Amino acid sequence: QVQLVESGGGLVQPGGSLRLSCAASGSIFRINAMGWYRQAPGKQRELVATITSGGSTNYEDSVKGRFTISRDNAKNTVYLQMNSLKPEDTAVYYCNADGVRIGLKPFTSWGQGTQVTVSS
Repeated sequence: QVQLVESGGGLVQPGGSLRLSCAASGSIFRINAMGWYRQAPGKQRELVATITSGGSTNYEDSVKGRFTISRDNAKNTVYLQMNSLKPEDTAVYYCNADGVRIGLKPFTSWGQGTQVTVSS
């Protein structure tokens, strides 16, 4: 199995910053894409940002220019730097990773989620 553990959520004022981290562990042979999703109360889970093993990134339109996704392949860790936070960014943020396990079986894993609340 592959486990994802997120950290870094919390309460921040509008205009503030937070950095989320997500570390993958377990029987990992290779991680392909990693990403962040979020789910606000009463809404569906939505993509925030993704990054490939080669460093190509993709962002949801509302976070472009404010959020930056990055990863450390040696540590199997993905980060989300969130700047200029707005109340509408409030949500539970989930880490996602897909790749290949030892034994060459594909996997897709999700973290447990971390709460981000933007409020004055």
